[in-house]
Amino acid sequence: MKFSQCVITLISYVTRPEKRKLINISSSLKDKVGLEIGGPSTFFNLKSYFPVYVFAKRIDGVNFSAETVWEGKIKEGMSYNYTNQKKGVQYISEASELGDIKNDNYDFLLSCHSLEHVGNPIKTLKRWYDVLKKSGKIILVLPDKDFTFDHNRPYTKFDHLLQDFNSGINEHDTTDFEEIFRLHDIAKDAMINSNEELKTRMEDNFSNRCVHHHVYSLELIKELLNYCGFNVTYQQKAKPFHLVTVAEKISN
Repeated sequence: MKFSQCVITLISYVTRPEKRKLINISSSLKDKVGLEIGGPSTFFNLKSYFPVYVFAKRIDGVNFSAETVWEGKIKEGMSYNYTNQKKGVQYISEASELGDIKNDNYDFLLSCHSLEHVGNPIKTLKRWYDVLKKSGKIILVLPDKDFTFDHNRPYTKFDHLLQDFNSGINEHDTTDFEEIFRLHDIAKDAMINSNEELKTRMEDNFSNRCVHHHVYSLELIKELLNYCGFNVTYQQKAKPFHLVTVAEKISN
């Protein structure tokens, strides 16, 4: 970590009390190796809430496709550019599969605004559990619906997620699409301008993955993580629209 980065982090710590706990958790991951799902994310940058990018030894990345709406074209190999100074391994794989990644391989896992795009979150979190080492940490950031285009939708129930898991739901799932189409607030969605565009995007969701299958509260996130073998150690809301949860893998 460079001296200038230390100064910036210290200033942020002193002047922004709401960041202090997350900065402390970030620093605990110094010299650790992590995996990020669906990144890179500005939330983990130097001046943001959780500046783990500058502390970690290396972070590898996973995206579902070699071309995404958010990252553009990417390729596998040592090409995961999460900062200007550091690179990690880029994998192309479904978040629920992580096909080429070994179990018990990472000290921590990052996921910022990605789990809501997954059709079967319990299956996915169980796979994330597998790739973490003993007592590995998961840092999970999800949208706060009150400040997004999901604000009209009800919170998803845990039983719904459990039913999806038991039914073997995959990324072709359209179970929640009727609700999404009916309650989506287009005025808060910068990527579309009409119901017709929303419908077209949803019809091609397997390719673009823009749909938010489920709507999360901090309570639901905690219940979900507990079910999947994690102990939730910290939660907070972060401006402008983030629900942040930190949890630790409970070893069997």
